[in-house]
Amino acid sequence: MLTKRKKENALKDVQRHDKDTGSAESQAGLLTRKIDELTKHLKKNKKDVHSRRGLLQMVADRRKHLKYLERKNEKSYKAIVKKLGLRR
Repeated sequence: MLTKRKKENALKDVQRHDKDTGSAESQAGLLTRKIDELTKHLKKNKKDVHSRRGLLQMVADRRKHLKYLERKNEKSYKAIVKKLGLRR
């Protein structure tokens, strides 16, 4: 689970403006951070099937946000993929 400070740090790099929390860029950045945290958890707890399901849902949600961003603003999409270090 992300603390308030971790969430602020995750959003700081990808926000469009200071109070932006709902844009596709912000959502993808936040989901990426959550996915990283949950991946660490699942490496320790291999039998945690319920969390694995949540992880797959987050990955699918991030994919949808990135697909939307690619369709609407390709320049921003390329920048966010580079910032987050994703393989797309």
